[in-house]
Amino acid sequence: MSAVNTFDNLINSLNSDFFDHFNSKDIDIFSNCQPTPLENPRLIHVNKRFCIELGLKHNIFETERAKDLMSGNLAGLSLKPISVVYSGHQFGTWAGQLGDGRAITLGELATKDQTTQIESLWDIQLKGAGLTPYSRFADGRAVLRSSIREYLCSEAMHGLGIPTTRALCLVTSDTKVQRESIESGAILCRVAKNHIRFGSLEHFYYSEQPDALIALIDYSINRHFPEWNNLKDKYERFFTNTILKTASLIAKWQSVGFCHGVLNTDNMCILGNTLDYGPFGFLDRYDPMWICNTSDYNGRYSFHNQPSVGLWNLNALATCFSKLIKKEKIISKLRLYEPALVKEYRALMNQKLGLSDDSTDYKFQDELLKIMQRDKVDYTFFFRQLSYTRSLTDEILKLFSSIDDIKEWFENYELKVKSSKVHQRSMLEVNPKFTLRNHLAQKAIKKAEEGDFQELKVLEKIIQAPYEEHKEYHQYSLPLPTDLQSQRLSCSS
Repeated sequence: MSAVNTFDNLINSLNSDFFDHFNSKDIDIFSNCQPTPLENPRLIHVNKRFCIELGLKHNIFETERAKDLMSGNLAGLSLKPISVVYSGHQFGTWAGQLGDGRAITLGELATKDQTTQIESLWDIQLKGAGLTPYSRFADGRAVLRSSIREYLCSEAMHGLGIPTTRALCLVTSDTKVQRESIESGAILCRVAKNHIRFGSLEHFYYSEQPDALIALIDYSINRHFPEWNNLKDKYERFFTNTILKTASLIAKWQSVGFCHGVLNTDNMCILGNTLDYGPFGFLDRYDPMWICNTSDYNGRYSFHNQPSVGLWNLNALATCFSKLIKKEKIISKLRLYEPALVKEYRALMNQKLGLSDDSTDYKFQDELLKIMQRDKVDYTFFFRQLSYTRSLTDEILKLFSSIDDIKEWFENYELKVKSSKVHQRSMLEVNPKFTLRNHLAQKAIKKAEEGDFQELKVLEKIIQAPYEEHKEYHQYSLPLPTDLQSQRLSCSS
């Protein structure tokens, strides 16, 4: 695909596939919705790397017209912006109708993979663009703080090779938004191959609109798996794919120490992509019971609970397929989830330890994690240090207080490594040097709120390539300072 190098090219390249498909049917799946422009908008950051991937020239965002578009001013443009309805289970309880309360989709951008020649549609969405019919009692806005967090974390996840929504650019403004305090209103341009959630299907099931439910599933199949269109078992294949993609996603989260924080069914994507970054966090000191969400009073969404919550949400999704797939088939497909997740997680942990794929001594993995938990060892830093030597160095030893236990573990580990055919260099490709630590993100946010975006650029550079050394930024890889606790975030984060 040739590069989209002017603003007019960009506008003309935006399809209305979703709008056109459902506008022709009697299905209330979205509402036409015009963004509310920000006051005195300022484009503060463009994701140049992602622009290249989408076939965009990043300098098109330097024009006034592009800045207006990204800040919600669509005057004179023939776009058909929409907000989409969905429902969902929140903290295990049916919440009823929800929807895009502050997200407005401008259209879809078509791209073609240069290797496979497969075309994809990417939703181009403004998050924080004002009131929609689904805003309920909220203001439809986002603030600079939360927009920076989502921008950075979506890029961090992509850099780690984990499926996720992406972010294209950030706009701040003079618009005042009330949260815990008065903050600057901002808009994040969020991009994804699909924003359809478990809760999107739940909405039409529980509102007793079977035709709309089938239409949404059929649309999703046609958009992402057109080769299934004429197969009798297409719904079974679609449901199975969501199960296996979700299992793979959460296995990857667990392997890098990522805690989502609010795994409601309306925050889970049918394609198995990480969706919505609110109260998230990467583990600093290893604690599987860590809760990163200040609103999660019972620890439902703790790091340890993510695999089981994933299955709970899939069971909720399964209800939506109860009229399309036989009960025994649904049960058999749900049973694929746990072994698929465990298999991938164990394989990823073997890779992190530099052990062969056929190593099945999983008790050995668990013993290490127990020692790390007891000694509050930094998760990312430990595995990166292990990747350099595969032996007990002074740098590693000083991370532990249970000296005898970790020495005994390393004696067994060094024996296993000797018989492993895995090259040490491969460990550096699976153990990142950098993750998005919350205290570093907070530093970038504070600087940005003061008008200094240099820290944002530094974090973007290292998290987009987290396996590289970036020696000049080594301090960003160091364990959380002893005088700080792992930061928990609120849902406004």
